[in-house]
Order: sequence, then structure tokens, then C-alpha cells
Amino acid sequence: MTAPGQPAKQGPRSLDPHLRRYAARTAGMTASEIRALFAVASRPEVVSLAGGMPHLAALPLESLSAEIGQLVAAEGLVALQYGSAHGVPLLREQICDVMALEGINGHPDDVVVTVGSQMGLDMVTRIFCDPGDVVIAEGPSYVGALGSFTAYQAQVVHVAMDADGLVPSLLREALEACKRAGQRVKFLYTIPNFHNPAGVTLAVSRRAEILEICRTYGVLVVEDNPYGLLGFDGQTYPALRSMDPDNVVYLGSFSKTFAAGLRVGWVLAPHAVREKLVLAAESATLCPPTLNQMIVSRYLSTQDWKGQIKTYREAYRERRDAAISALEQHMPQGSTWNIPDGGFYVWVTVPEGIDTKAMLPRAVTARVAYASGTGFYADGFGSRQLRISYCYPTPERIREGVRRLANVIEDEMQLAATFGATPGRQLSGPQTPSPDTA
Repeated sequence: MTAPGQPAKQGPRSLDPHLRRYAARTAGMTASEIRALFAVASRPEVVSLAGGMPHLAALPLESLSAEIGQLVAAEGLVALQYGSAHGVPLLREQICDVMALEGINGHPDDVVVTVGSQMGLDMVTRIFCDPGDVVIAEGPSYVGALGSFTAYQAQVVHVAMDADGLVPSLLREALEACKRAGQRVKFLYTIPNFHNPAGVTLAVSRRAEILEICRTYGVLVVEDNPYGLLGFDGQTYPALRSMDPDNVVYLGSFSKTFAAGLRVGWVLAPHAVREKLVLAAESATLCPPTLNQMIVSRYLSTQDWKGQIKTYREAYRERRDAAISALEQHMPQGSTWNIPDGGFYVWVTVPEGIDTKAMLPRAVTARVAYASGTGFYADGFGSRQLRISYCYPTPERIREGVRRLANVIEDEMQLAATFGATPGRQLSGPQTPSPDTA
């Protein structure tokens, strides 16, 4: 016991005095181990093939600036005021026009505008998932989705893909295994078009089968589709939502087809789910920024947005071609990759014995950056994979970046041959999303 008048003995001091106060669900929030590296990677001498940033130089910036100025002058009292958690009515109507390009017959009342589709992911997970529930996701999967699932203490079960996307037979096996184990599967999360990070597209012939499997097992489908209009040949695929409106929640975004910095996305949900999403939006943000929504709405009303998407597709196709030709020219034997027909990403498998996460600091030292594969799995896999984003750098920078990357991999192969392969490391969970890994 402490003598009267003597101060109580202090236990070991924690670096975080609030540690015992946090909710249990924060234990799964893992800070990005590569964020500090990307602070270095943002330097101009480093070629970053990491982040999925759109090619904004293709936008008609002078015309847009004039339109935004007129918007504030004419409608500033509305644009700068609070709005509805549901979203600006005109924009919701226009969103339905955008989705119609992929066969979706949506109603504006069932559209909820969000602060980027990441907010939509968070809200959908919040209203459906209790701790311990299961989310089925492709392996690999989008890091931002994995972060949301982990934040709400959902378990992620990955299902493998092949060149035609999610494999139906493996989906059925995963759902059957969860059923036998007594696990509650809440939804399938899928990116059917030009997948992030894998770059593949779900074959049209598989779409109805996957929807039927999910209906059979009583599982909702969450369709995340930010890249669907960015097919290099101009082709659009029928959205899963268009094939099963009652069992599919659709996530969309203007970040990839217009401007990421405005942070305007949306959720199209069955009517009853819509009500829950509006309530979730009110508790999260009160309302999405009215000005940003009205800028997007004015853009859709006054600009040739379909022509702009065509311009984007052409720019990204040129960059894809530069990435693929450089990979073919420089990558060492034992490396493989897909050839995407749309979107932003190439998924690369490096020779055996190379750990892409362990290699990343040395790559940044060699003035090239990428996203290592482990960040796209919830279970620690992906150490032999990496994602190359070709959307932002010029074709010349892409070719130089791939050349530098290939040199780093060859150096790693020599080290592995001399000292043995680097042992793979398991992650405790997915990293929190950031613009570096978007």
C-alpha cells in the first residue's frame, strides 16, 4: 500500500493514454505501412505506378471554371447551403440516365448520393453487418472495401477469380462451407468490370449464374462499378443490378469518369434499403456537399460528358498499351500479368521467391512505386503480386517506371539466389485505404 501523503505508483506509461477507451472494433484498423513511403514516392523523380488517380488533364478546365463561376453567381444561395441527405433531386435523375447506359432502369427516389462511393461502401456495411458476419469478396479485392468490412468486424472470405472474373463454382463452394460452419453471409461484394486491382471483367455468361447462386443462398449482392464506362473498345456490360434489381445494391461514382476531388458517388438500392441508407447518411455527414453535387449536375447538363468519357478511354488505352509493351520488353522470366480491356490496372505476378511488400522500400529507393499485393487480401496472401496503375503517368513515364521496376525485381532475384527467398509475412488485416492505394 502507498503511505499516506505519498503519490500512487504509476504503471508503465502507454504511448496512447486513450488506449483502453477505444471500441473493440478499432483493433482491426491497421495503419498503412507504406504511407510514409508514398510521401517519398510523390517526389517528381519517382515514377508512381501506385495510385488510381484519374487523368484530369483531359478535362475542359477553362469551360468548367466558367460554368462553376456562373453556378455560384446564379445559384450560390442554394449551392452553398445545407441540403438533403438523399441528394440533389436533379442529380439523382441524371444519375439514372448515366446508369441506363448499362441497362439499369433505376428510379431517382432509390438513389442516395454519397461523398464518394467509399461512403456508400461504409454505409452498406454498417446497415448489414454485425460483428462476426461474413462478407464474400473476390480475391484480390479493393483495399477500401476490405478496410470498411474490417472496421465493422465482418469476416472476409475470398473467392478466386480467373481471366473471366469470379468463378461461380468456387463461389458456391464458399457459400456452402459457410453454411456448414454456421456462419452468416450477409453479401457478396464484387467489382464486375475492369476489376480493382485484378483488371479482369466478369464474363457476361457468368453473371446470371452468380446472381442465381446468391439468391439460392439468400445472399445480397453489392455491385461496385466505378470503371464500367471505361472499356477501351467502348463496350459496356449489363450491370448485375439490371438483371436482378431486388437483390443487388449498386455503387457508382463520378471519381473515375469526371473528377475525383469532388467526391460525388451514389448508391442505388431496393426501396426499403434506401430508407436505411438515408438514415445512415444523415448520421454520418448530415448531407453531402450541395455545391459539389450541383457542379456535377451542371457538368452533365452543359458539357459533352459522353464525349469526355470517350476521351478518357482513349487516354487510358494509350497508357495501358505503354504499360503492357514495357512489361513485355523488360520484365524477367517468370513474371506474368493480365491485359485489361478497360479501367486503370494491371495485376502482375512476379517470379517465385520475391516478396513485393518487402521489396517496396527498395523500389522507392530506385525511384519507382507500386501497390503491393498483400494490401488487397484480408488473409495475408498476395506477396507475389503487385498492382500497376497506368491511369495517371504519361506513356513515357510508364515505360520508364516499368523499366526501373524490372531492374529492381532482377536485383531481388539475384539476392534470393544468393541468400534464399524472403519469407512471406502475414498481415493482421487489410490496411486502411488512402489515395495511394485507391
